[in-house]
Amino acid sequence: MTDLAEPTRASRPGLPTRVRRTVTDGLEARHSGWTAPLLLWLASRVVSTVLLLGVWLTATVHGWTFASHRREGTFWSFLGSWDASFYRTIAERGYPNTLPLDQAGHVLPNAWAFLPVFPTLARAVQPLVGGSFWVAGVLVATLAGAGACVVLYRLVAAVADVRRARWATALFAFGPTGFLLQVAYAESTFLLLLFGALLALVRRRYWAVLPLGLVAAFTKPGVLALAVALAVHLVVRWTRERRALPVRDAVAIVVAGLGIAAAGLAWPVVASAVTGRPDAYLDTELSWWVGFVGRQHFAPLTPWFTMAGTWLGPAGIVLVVVVLAGAVWFWTRRGVRALGVDVVSFTAAYALYLVAVFLPQQSLPRLLMPTAPLLGADAFTATRRRAVGWLVVGVCLQPVAVVLLWFLGYP
Repeated sequence: MTDLAEPTRASRPGLPTRVRRTVTDGLEARHSGWTAPLLLWLASRVVSTVLLLGVWLTATVHGWTFASHRREGTFWSFLGSWDASFYRTIAERGYPNTLPLDQAGHVLPNAWAFLPVFPTLARAVQPLVGGSFWVAGVLVATLAGAGACVVLYRLVAAVADVRRARWATALFAFGPTGFLLQVAYAESTFLLLLFGALLALVRRRYWAVLPLGLVAAFTKPGVLALAVALAVHLVVRWTRERRALPVRDAVAIVVAGLGIAAAGLAWPVVASAVTGRPDAYLDTELSWWVGFVGRQHFAPLTPWFTMAGTWLGPAGIVLVVVVLAGAVWFWTRRGVRALGVDVVSFTAAYALYLVAVFLPQQSLPRLLMPTAPLLGADAFTATRRRAVGWLVVGVCLQPVAVVLLWFLGYP
């Protein structure tokens, strides 16, 4: 069966394959740049909502304790599980001036680990939905998820073609972590901003990259990867164009990169200034590590080895080395490199950021969501059969992820 996005020779017999594909992609992109990704998003929300509602009803009927169980006991509060309680605290009371401490003087988990954009948006919406943070948070996250699907579609279409864009969006929305596009968490808002900034970079609209990156920097950590992508983009353009590179473009790239880098490093400074404690943000982040690896001093590029060594011993260290080697192999594959230097440099830099600072545990799958543009690569969408296979895997893994994250290991 021929894919709808792939014109047959009979459909345009007088045109070379590459020209036919370009014409078809252009026409389809014009008509489906909004409708195709929104329909995929809508269908995925039906699947995720039925799944989440079924799990919530089952847990309620049987009296199961699930993540962050709340007195409200509503489906909306179920969608506001995990650390969404911290976002609610930020929205309603702001950040603490003094860090909470245990009896030994160690910093306890607190709101400084979470950035202000999402709770600010939810707070603005609360009066429109009866004052409930849970409803407001879910509404903001769901709308942002729709936007993220649209922008991801356009991004992959810009660096590949509309067939891959459609499949990449489907794999993203229906994937194992697809339900995160509608829970009261900052993920979907961050993804919308990141994908938008990356699309602007691909289209060389550098002054649009800057505001999107600045807002993303105060939504979730990880925006430094965008600054790295801008630096790589500048080097590549300079190498290829030399004196033909317009000064205005070079200035815009440098300003955007430096501005985003500064914003990406600003939150620890803000936390220190407000609390009067120099390591307020770092100590807050490390407080989440205690249950996994005990009290630790932070050193870049060591968290994965610390986690693996603690739980698996020497075999864990070997496993991390194998995983990292596999990642290098993946990012250097021809099918991945075909997505272009901007997508490759951003996703690789973001993955390196996770290896440098993040302790790998059950939150890792959701933290990998910014690498979704890679779903347009050959490894996932080269053929219809391959794409369908990955789609089936994603849909089947989503209920597994929901059960694990709500009932066994809260992220």
